[in-house]
Amino acid sequence: MRPPSLLSLTLDSALLRIAHLHDLSRLPDHLLIDLFRDSEVDIVIAALQPNLTTFFEAWRPFFSRFHIIVVKDPDMAEELQIPTGFDLKVYTKSDMGVLGATSIDFSGHSCRYFGYLVSRKKYVISIDDNCLPAKDNGGLTVDAVAQHMSNLKTPATPFFFNTLYDPFRKGADFVRGYPFSLREGVECMLSCGLWLHNADYDPMTHVVKRNQRNTTYVDAVMTVPLGAMMPVSGINVAFNREVLGPVMFPALRLRKEGKHRWDTLEDVWNGLCAKVVCDRLRYGVKTGLPYVMRSDAEAGKALESLKEWEGVKVMDVVLPFFESLKLSSTSVTVEDCVKELTSIVKEKLGPQNAIFAKAADAMEEWTKLWKSHGAQSA
Repeated sequence: MRPPSLLSLTLDSALLRIAHLHDLSRLPDHLLIDLFRDSEVDIVIAALQPNLTTFFEAWRPFFSRFHIIVVKDPDMAEELQIPTGFDLKVYTKSDMGVLGATSIDFSGHSCRYFGYLVSRKKYVISIDDNCLPAKDNGGLTVDAVAQHMSNLKTPATPFFFNTLYDPFRKGADFVRGYPFSLREGVECMLSCGLWLHNADYDPMTHVVKRNQRNTTYVDAVMTVPLGAMMPVSGINVAFNREVLGPVMFPALRLRKEGKHRWDTLEDVWNGLCAKVVCDRLRYGVKTGLPYVMRSDAEAGKALESLKEWEGVKVMDVVLPFFESLKLSSTSVTVEDCVKELTSIVKEKLGPQNAIFAKAADAMEEWTKLWKSHGAQSA
């Protein structure tokens, strides 16, 4: 085996510190290409509003070197307004027609999953179209793409909690007593970023705390421990599509699902499924950095959803189910895990509520779509 070159060692070292590099203008273009591996990344944007000019101009310094997939909400009639200068492709309702008859509903926030399906890159980063770049505690603009890639390309440590959080970040390491046999970590498959300003609350909390804003920037990344569940949000997320793609699906839809984040649980359900699969296959999930700045344009409008939101009762059933769920040792691939998980959802949750039966059907349908339309790589 040939020893690593000085260049490869330098690039690997830079990648570990990439989130702290705020001025990349002095780096030669060929090093930037190697460092970011642009060809490995797709940025997927679900377009739920027609005018994306402010969004794209704000993200231009960070998005312009990557390929972008914009998926227009099939329920939106207006034409999209997108500034020039980006390598992007827009997908609309007519493009979704190539899938044929399908039980999966790609409307609203779920349209981003169509982008996951048609992407051909190893990694996918998805950020809601009402989010702008955040600033860290030092006032520097956060490169969310770089931080997500740093999270995904450095190991995760799910089997024993490190009290200094991510030991692969600059200034951190494994604490005394951390077993050396676990210090190599495992591959990270899912990076769950956070947000400032308008918090991601359910309708009840939005109504009670309609004027509250999240202003706390916690400069930390941590691996979610093995067996721990969490509500993954689709607002700011990245994942290894080559591996995790078959489980990144839109499945659970509430009866009166709307266009606001608080109207949905599709991303929470998707995240729970992905976490169970990662736990079974010994992959890692990270949360924390990067932050984005979330618009408060929707803040204060949650009252209209309050009386009919069934998410509270649904989660009281969903969480115990996932906490007790153990996939069998015969499930050795993501596809195996999804197939087994679908069967268990159909058997255990389906009889309790029709939305779970429909979720199982959508998961089964996604498996077929992934094989026919999503399994190819670039």
